Amino acid sequence: MNAFMATLSRDLLIARREGGESLLAVIFFVLGAMLFPLGVGPEGKLLALMAAGVIWVMALLATLLALDRLFQADWRDGTLELMALAPDSLTLVVAAKCLAHWLVTGLPMVIAAPVMALLLNLPPEGWPPLLAALLIGSPALSFIGAICAALIVGARRGGVLMTLLALPLYIPTLIFGAGAVQAAIGGFDASAHLAALGAITLAAIALCPWAAAAALRQAME
Repeated sequence: MNAFMATLSRDLLIARREGGESLLAVIFFVLGAMLFPLGVGPEGKLLALMAAGVIWVMALLATLLALDRLFQADWRDGTLELMALAPDSLTLVVAAKCLAHWLVTGLPMVIAAPVMALLLNLPPEGWPPLLAALLIGSPALSFIGAICAALIVGARRGGVLMTLLALPLYIPTLIFGAGAVQAAIGGFDASAHLAALGAITLAAIALCPWAAAAALRQAME
């Protein structure tokens, strides 16, 4: 756990020093919502129907935008190899980096979600399930994406490859996240969708750091 806390503190400190660069994903997330009504028109009912899906798609894309920095910088300067050779568990180190990634990108997106809901004319009854779904499901985006980020370490044009790998894995989270909001708007109980999101997130937290650590070891051999 000392390695976990040390890695978490280090990554958060690096994100703080980078300043605006760490907020690029959140800025992209919000700008996407601002531009979308300009493309489809100002019709309130149409925007309300698509609001949940648009917000979740923008969350996926914003997460992908920030995933490229998860391991690449440490790989370039040799820090990643030292982490792999250290006696501490590489799985815990990866888990700490995933948590730091979520705290820097996912959590600010949850905070910014009400602004996007307002811009997209989401009905008031859809706001609580939207925030709950993002809070429950967004960690899965960081942990699942860590596997893809680990697989492309050292690869040329890795960003494109990572997108192709990650998007299919994000589909269940997207379906249940948007479904929770749509169910609430339609007057149905959203708890089943939120429970499914929770199961996905718990499975991702348990399994993805192990898989990403294995991929990193393979990449460094």
